[in-house]
Amino acid sequence: MAERKPFLLRLDPAVYDALQRWAGDDLRSLNAQIEFLLRNLLQQQGRLKAGPPPEGRSTRRGTAGGR
Repeated sequence: MAERKPFLLRLDPAVYDALQRWAGDDLRSLNAQIEFLLRNLLQQQGRLKAGPPPEGRSTRRGTAGGR
C-alpha cells in the first residue's frame, strides 16, 4: 500500500458535522470521505492526474446514494 502522510486538520464544527453525516451516508470513514472529496476536486481542476483510487481503497464502500 502507498505511504500515507498524516497531518492535523482543524475544521469548523458545522463543517465537521456535515462531513461526518455525508461520510456515514456513503459508508466511508470521515478520513476516507475527505480524501475522496479532495481527490475528486483536484482531478476536476486538472491538478491531479485521474486514475484508480489508492491501492486497497474503493471510491465507495456501499450503495447509499451519492451527492
